[in-house]
Amino acid sequence: MGLKAARDFCQRFATGMHAGVDLLRMLDSEAKIGPPRQRLAITELRGEAAAGVTLADGMKKQPKFFPPLLRSMTHVGEATGTLERTLFKLAEYYDQQLTLRNNFQRAIAWPAIQFVIGVGVLSLVIWIMGIMNTGGRQMADILGMGLTGTSGVLKFWGILLLFFAFVTAAIVSFQKNVGGIQNAIPLLYKIPGIGSPLQTITLSRFTWTLSLALGTGLDPIRAIRLALDSTDSDFYRSGGDDAEAAIRGGSTLTEALQATAVFPEEFLTQVSVAELSGTDAESIAHVARDYDARAKMATRVIAGIATGAIWLMVAGFLIFFIIRIVMMIAGAYQDALTPI
Repeated sequence: MGLKAARDFCQRFATGMHAGVDLLRMLDSEAKIGPPRQRLAITELRGEAAAGVTLADGMKKQPKFFPPLLRSMTHVGEATGTLERTLFKLAEYYDQQLTLRNNFQRAIAWPAIQFVIGVGVLSLVIWIMGIMNTGGRQMADILGMGLTGTSGVLKFWGILLLFFAFVTAAIVSFQKNVGGIQNAIPLLYKIPGIGSPLQTITLSRFTWTLSLALGTGLDPIRAIRLALDSTDSDFYRSGGDDAEAAIRGGSTLTEALQATAVFPEEFLTQVSVAELSGTDAESIAHVARDYDARAKMATRVIAGIATGAIWLMVAGFLIFFIIRIVMMIAGAYQDALTPI
């Protein structure tokens, strides 16, 4: 279940509960919405509910479809009698995450278009060099890489495909923590320009989830584990046991987060100050709002860096072409002036 589907499901279900609609009727309605996979999952959930199984237990039987946060929060809401409020809060959380993602996609859309245009122009130049002749000879190789004509274009595209395949493999390997590569996250955060924005976006997701979990009455141990899991990073998940040990030892929320050794000092200080002014749920909610604003700014920063990188690349190509053409013209004049 994607972010948009999860948001809409929570919003509709919470609204239906507020209006007093019967549970099975709501599930019947939900089973008619969305792609086939979603309709099938809701139909199976409806069957479980008709047999007397709780929503949370029914969702747990389909872990590949219903996200962990939705399953856990539904369980808490049913256990505490606050399912309606919990689902409204979940809808707000998923909407925030969806907005953040959409803002980033919109921000990098133009740089991506610029890149595609640049590749198209370069491909056209390579193709033209292969089909045009001057004085009965093929045009000189402006690129100096032996890429001319249709075969040159295909080779150029092949190079690009290999590059993007490498980047994709690196991203997937990082997400799956192949070889424990996520242990290098602290080094990633030290990269000028993008390190701090990436960390801010991750902390925003963590604080939103933690605020939601604590606000619905979930105990701090499970709330912290859920929030760590929401980062989709084994680096952050590794701090779960340390946080649990700290909580069981009587530590405060700030001390528990500090025990994980995965959070920056600035973040811990902010949580500590907020914690002095209210309950855990209230303090984290305040921090979550602050990091939400920071994450939106971080998204714009990353998009700006992407735009700048693409502009530099396009400018580099243009400068390269100009230098090559000037060198070719200068070489031609030199040959013409050389005595026979």
